[in-house]
Amino acid sequence: MATDRRADVVWQGDLMNGSGTIAAVPSGAYGPLDVSWASRADEPNGRTSPEELLASAWAACFAMALSHALAQAGTSPEKLETSATVTFQPGEGITRGKLTVRGTVTGLDDDAFRRAADDAKQNCPVSKALAGIPDVTLEASLA
Repeated sequence: MATDRRADVVWQGDLMNGSGTIAAVPSGAYGPLDVSWASRADEPNGRTSPEELLASAWAACFAMALSHALAQAGTSPEKLETSATVTFQPGEGITRGKLTVRGTVTGLDDDAFRRAADDAKQNCPVSKALAGIPDVTLEASLA
């Protein structure tokens, strides 16, 4: 069954001087969140950016995909510490992405963990949605 998720934004003013608010999402999980060009291209100063939200979604999706793959292979992880970084270059867009994961997985060696992490990087739905990023790296290690 397909699921839809929605987020609503109200933007006021022009790009450089304006600002917006991401409304509280229907799930109630977050919001309202303030967003502005400065928070995207310079210092956040308590506001978020589309790239920060993408990085959050990517890290969560990747961790879910890796957790599932490891469990399917009979080596459920005890813990996966995952981070995602999305680099925004004004005038160019998103130019780089980086996934980092450190796992605690009993009965798995480093090479098998890295292979599973690479597969999750290639196949999690958010990774697929971000396939146009020209430079994506992965650092995967066991604790």
